[in-house]
Amino acid sequence: QVQLVESGGGLVQAGGSLRLSCVGSGSTFSSYAMGWFRQPPGKEREFVAAIGRSTVFKSYAEFVQGRFTISRDNAKNTVYLQMNSLRPEDTAVYYCAARGPYYSNAAYSRESDYNYWGQGTQVTASS
Repeated sequence: QVQLVESGGGLVQAGGSLRLSCVGSGSTFSSYAMGWFRQPPGKEREFVAAIGRSTVFKSYAEFVQGRFTISRDNAKNTVYLQMNSLRPEDTAVYYCAARGPYYSNAAYSRESDYNYWGQGTQVTASS
């Protein structure tokens, strides 16, 4: 079992950057595939980015291609989402998710693929 805690959200002007962090508890963090999802105001939660147990596997939603980067540091039990060129439509609550332990090594993009979730962090990009 893993517990996830997100941080790094906040208010930023359009065009700015933020880096979200998600720290996982426990000693088997490296055995989990990780993902980021977001829920804009009044909308359903959607996939943003994912990374496999191996960093070779990464996947991004089309709307963040070239702007967001997902990475992980297993020594720190942390997955990151670097967000650049933020737009007002990126405003949402961002959630970290984990799939594991020891499922197939891949980047997963469906909510139903994940069995652990963080509490979310608010990101607001103002115009």
